[in-house]
Amino acid sequence: MSAFTYIHQSLHCEQRSLKSLALECGTPLYVYSKQALIENCRAIESAFGDIPHLTTYAVKANSNVHLLKIIAAQGLGADVGSKGELFLALQAGIAPDKISVSGVGKRDDEIEYALENNVSAFNVESEQEIDVLNSIAGRMGLKAKILLRLNLDIDAGTHAYISTSKKQNKFGVASSRAVEVLDRAQRLPNIEVRGIHSHLGSQITNVEAFVAAAKALKVIIERLRANNIPVHDLDFGGGFGVNYHGFITHSQLPTESSEGKHLTPSGFIGAVLPILKETECNLAIQPGRTIVATAGVLLTEVLYRKESSDKTFVIVDGGMNDLIRPSLYHAYHQIVPLELTNASSSSVDVVGPCCESGDFFAQDRALPHVGRGDLLAVMCAGAYGFVLSSNYNARLRAAEVLVDGASWTRIRERETLDKLLD
Repeated sequence: MSAFTYIHQSLHCEQRSLKSLALECGTPLYVYSKQALIENCRAIESAFGDIPHLTTYAVKANSNVHLLKIIAAQGLGADVGSKGELFLALQAGIAPDKISVSGVGKRDDEIEYALENNVSAFNVESEQEIDVLNSIAGRMGLKAKILLRLNLDIDAGTHAYISTSKKQNKFGVASSRAVEVLDRAQRLPNIEVRGIHSHLGSQITNVEAFVAAAKALKVIIERLRANNIPVHDLDFGGGFGVNYHGFITHSQLPTESSEGKHLTPSGFIGAVLPILKETECNLAIQPGRTIVATAGVLLTEVLYRKESSDKTFVIVDGGMNDLIRPSLYHAYHQIVPLELTNASSSSVDVVGPCCESGDFFAQDRALPHVGRGDLLAVMCAGAYGFVLSSNYNARLRAAEVLVDGASWTRIRERETLDKLLD
């Protein structure tokens, strides 16, 4: 059951009216459901049954430390892509032996910080990075545990900007070179080769792509072991897609496509688990979006309704500086009124206040009639929302709120003007 539902025509997060939060905290406003966050974590864990594994939440999806603490309490680890993300994961109480470090451009100080904190592994992206790791670890009198990220050259059918495992992408090492690279790495005095890692991209809805990756990795592992290269750990990455269409349904809302209704963690994991089990590796995955996307919404207020002969624009106070996904990827988010009034629907563009034509949340979208002062919810905005926000046009970043039942907590204050001077 979704944590976001209409109760007496008013959209609620758990037992709290979203309109009441917007009036109390102002807009734009990110609102998260604790219940949804916990349920999403548990859905992933239950998909593994009794098979030992480690789920490392991809902190890049949403790095608010209050949410990280909830995720940590469910027993999950973290995959981090920077010194800052590692700091936040540690502050949230995630044990270092449950933290992996990813990223194509790890700085020396980030490597040192991760080694000092004895993280579980570095997912390495190049031969030169392995050499740098060996040098820094040697200087510190330590050994760096590594998994080699492999580029499997699999097209997962996602947007070009979030594809990470095609040969033209910057990520990983060609799988054909796995034996060569890891054979050399295991001879370095301050490197401990633990295994391999892959990651196809983000918002992948094609289960067959994951199956193809699992089969390819199984063959690679067999080849590595045949060449006396140890493969203890297999990190399968993340990228599992979620359903952005028709997340909320109601007789007074336009009917949206049922596309993606079948997307569940158990479906993705269940499809690859029989193959991955055969490798007899310690298994890990890195979900991010799957955990936080459906647990959050962005609330925004209608400033103006602007009609021309060709278009109707609903101009809101949230913009691309708050949620850039629609502008950056043409990503789809369902948009619904916080209060239903039996209003008829028409096609509109929902646009923001930034000085860019690309500043929009929706184009040619059927939406019940709304006007100045009405409130809207941009659904499934918990992932890659606030973390990608900016001060473009010197706009202040939104506040963030966590709902737990009927109670709520402000987990990030709205920025103030003086912060623009920092």
